[in-house]
Amino acid sequence: MQATLPPGFLARPIAHRGLHDVAEGRPENSIAACEAAIEKGYGIEIDLQLSADGQAMVFHDYDLDRLTGAQGKVRDRDAEALSALRLIGSEEGIPTLTDLLKVVSGRVPVLIEFKDQDGAMGPDIGALEAAAAGVLANYRGEIALMSFNPHSVRRLAELMPNLPRGLVTSAFEADDWPDLPEETRAHLAGMPDLEATGAAFISHDRRALHLPRVGEVAAAGLPILCWTVRNPEQEAAARQIAHNITFEGYDA
Repeated sequence: MQATLPPGFLARPIAHRGLHDVAEGRPENSIAACEAAIEKGYGIEIDLQLSADGQAMVFHDYDLDRLTGAQGKVRDRDAEALSALRLIGSEEGIPTLTDLLKVVSGRVPVLIEFKDQDGAMGPDIGALEAAAAGVLANYRGEIALMSFNPHSVRRLAELMPNLPRGLVTSAFEADDWPDLPEETRAHLAGMPDLEATGAAFISHDRRALHLPRVGEVAAAGLPILCWTVRNPEQEAAARQIAHNITFEGYDA
């Protein structure tokens, strides 16, 4: 089953990890960054990682140090301990998906990226997807789901068939993905899982929008989102191909 991407995801630019600016007290994936995006009418892109006690946490990295100064991995602490940490540049803790959606409350679209939990884009996934499904079951607002890992997108289709889902894609160059074998990178770059996952869109690396496979996806009628645009010049180039952008560092 393929759910259609709601029009809100194409109407306004999407703020990458919220409209973050740590100098202004709004770290990425924070409640403050999401509130700032809402104030300007932007959609919001967020990332999910799994806590030790099985809760969906709004956080990008696997490790805690860059964003909190703490040592260790997100998955080794429970949600209460993660929320007790402080995001650098603010007095906020790491929010749960439940906490963040209570703030958004349907006011703008939310694009949710599920970070790969397998470690190699393989099939050892499921717990994070199930945790998010429990939270999203009663949410009323525009939501779209996505992951680099096609196994994750398939699982999302099983758990939440009525929500649109997409593949996060790129050229999968070795310099960007040094831990992935060449065979895996080539497979993902070709997007052979697009139809099998029931993807309603792709979110592609803006640097590789020229690839023929992206054109094929667009010709098939699927929306092309892209990441991550950081200035008006990049936006103008991306919009020659992409239907919408995910941006940061300026007001799109």
